[in-house]
Amino acid sequence: MQVRAGRYRHSWRLRVPVDPGETRRIERWLATARVFLAVSALVAIRMDPTQLGNSWAAYGLFVFYLANGILILMLLRRRLQSTASFRLLVHAGDVAWPALISIFAEGPRSPFFLFFIFVLAAAAYRWGLWETLGTAAAEVSLLWVESFVLRSLPLGPGGALPWRIFEGLRVNVTEFEPQRLFMLSVYLLVMGLLLGYLAEQQKHLRAEKAVITRTLAKVRVEAGLTGTLQQIFGEVLSMYGASRMLVVSHERHSHRVFLGELRNSSHAPGFQWLDSEPRQANTYLYDFPGEVCHAVKDGGRWAVLALDGEGNAVAVPNTEPLAQLQQAQPFRSLITVSFLFGSEWRGRVFVFDPVWQGEKQEELRFMLDVVRQVGPAIYNVYLLHRLRRRAGAAERARFARELHDGAVQSLIAVEMQVDVLRRQAVGDSAIGNELGRIQGLLREEVLNLRELMQQLKSIDVDASRLIAVMNDTVERFQRETGITARFVTDIEEPDMPQRVCRELVRIVQEGLVNVRKHSKARHALVRLGVTNAHWNLSLEDDGKGFPFSGRFTQEQLDEIGKGPMIIKERVRLIAGQLTVESNPGQGTRLEITVPRGGEVPHEF
Repeated sequence: MQVRAGRYRHSWRLRVPVDPGETRRIERWLATARVFLAVSALVAIRMDPTQLGNSWAAYGLFVFYLANGILILMLLRRRLQSTASFRLLVHAGDVAWPALISIFAEGPRSPFFLFFIFVLAAAAYRWGLWETLGTAAAEVSLLWVESFVLRSLPLGPGGALPWRIFEGLRVNVTEFEPQRLFMLSVYLLVMGLLLGYLAEQQKHLRAEKAVITRTLAKVRVEAGLTGTLQQIFGEVLSMYGASRMLVVSHERHSHRVFLGELRNSSHAPGFQWLDSEPRQANTYLYDFPGEVCHAVKDGGRWAVLALDGEGNAVAVPNTEPLAQLQQAQPFRSLITVSFLFGSEWRGRVFVFDPVWQGEKQEELRFMLDVVRQVGPAIYNVYLLHRLRRRAGAAERARFARELHDGAVQSLIAVEMQVDVLRRQAVGDSAIGNELGRIQGLLREEVLNLRELMQQLKSIDVDASRLIAVMNDTVERFQRETGITARFVTDIEEPDMPQRVCRELVRIVQEGLVNVRKHSKARHALVRLGVTNAHWNLSLEDDGKGFPFSGRFTQEQLDEIGKGPMIIKERVRLIAGQLTVESNPGQGTRLEITVPRGGEVPHEF
């Protein structure tokens, strides 16, 4: 996910895609305003004809402008799009016309001065600050050129101040005196600066809303929580040119801490959930300054700007949490934003090594706004996904109950009746043997259905219940199959993540099912242990073993296409390693090692 240069937030107008439909509407609105302004000026001339100095050239210019405005409006209503060259040509005409008409009008006291304001407003509405200032400068330049030309021409016959007559044209030159023209130029430049500034701020605000809308559009329920976070984090990484992002969330009722990371690299695997422990909440969540802050270490000192929830700067009395975070996650600078979802989740988003191109306080306010608006949408995806999982678990539990109350009970009743018939058929060995075979098939199907019911049930197990659940699983296997089975462990309080606990229980269940179905064993042993680097789980039996001999790693088993497929997949889900030792006719031993503190994918 390599970020292209120039895509950072240093120019909001360049980041917001241009909508041709919106551009066309803007040009239509400006065309309508142009015609309305021309009609208003016509009414003013009707009330006071001296506004144009009784000049036929001035009336001609005015009629041409009015006709031009009507023609532009008609073209825009017919055309499906407005090209950049067409807009520039129309704008050039708007710049030139008020400068020309001002030769015959009475300056700022004339209603035609509004045409100067209109062309500045049009530039601000179309573009922004610099284009509006450029328009004001172009107007001022035209006025000064006209002043130079008019004052350099010889006085015509019958000319007298404030009017001069050139080749039959009566021209007002009083307003082109340097002192008056200087004040008019100042008015236009100040008005251009004001309108351009307001337009630029409005476009910044609109661009921020567009970025937030585009980010919200990446929220996809079908992508799940992990896919949604990858899309949104990718947008933020692209926006700020950061090296990586980290989200840390804390579930209050269970005290679980979740860490997710996305790196800005084409070789990165995408968004990943990292292994975490409850004690990490102190490093990532508590005592950070403000709701949002930017921190950079300059030499041996921290430079921190922190804002509260209202966007106001707050004091930073303690930078120790930043130093602790830097030890856990090396960085040069960062942005951190807190979030809170209902009464269940709280957390922080960390953006490491962002590229700054704007005013920091405004950038932090924007980042806070992004998290506040995007966060609830992400939380809704999580809630909906959790609701679907719970609905699926409830449906599976209902189906398991129906199997137990219906098919299983019926099969048990039939098996008991067959047993009675088998005992009564003492004198006929053929019938007795056949009934015994049918009874065995029925008993096998009952066990298969019970195993299916066990797989359908969701497993809600964490480190505090892991030992009890495994012991109960082994004891139930012994009761139902008659195979002697034991569970042995030297762990008193396991500290493994819930996902690892759940998968280890499923592995034990699947391994015992294989023992019953395939091994013909009489004894089975399940052992759970721990070392400094790994959790270790082993399953042993004294059955007939796999159809191969020796000790094989998971990679070797994949190469030869052997081994328990379901167990191999579950081992991969928790980043573990499987080793199978098979001695045909003597038994099998499965060894699973899971790294402590490694990256364990989370299921969302």
